[in-house]
Amino acid sequence: MATVRYFAAAAEAAGTESERVAADDLGSLKARLVDLHGAELARVLSRSSVLHEGQYVSDPSLPIAHDAVVDVLPPFAGG
Repeated sequence: MATVRYFAAAAEAAGTESERVAADDLGSLKARLVDLHGAELARVLSRSSVLHEGQYVSDPSLPIAHDAVVDVLPPFAGG
């Protein structure tokens, strides 16, 4: 299972700062997260950057290893 870490609005929408989720690829991981947490997380995910092992990713077919770390980073304000 991959470790998904949520930050700021993503953590609020998911109701947690991290969790372990099984998925074969990025697309199925995002779909699973929406299944688990609903429309508000879907809205946040649509605006968020996703990092896989510290690298920005967007390809839904990207394989997700069972021990991967995936970060969900919504847009941040400030400077």
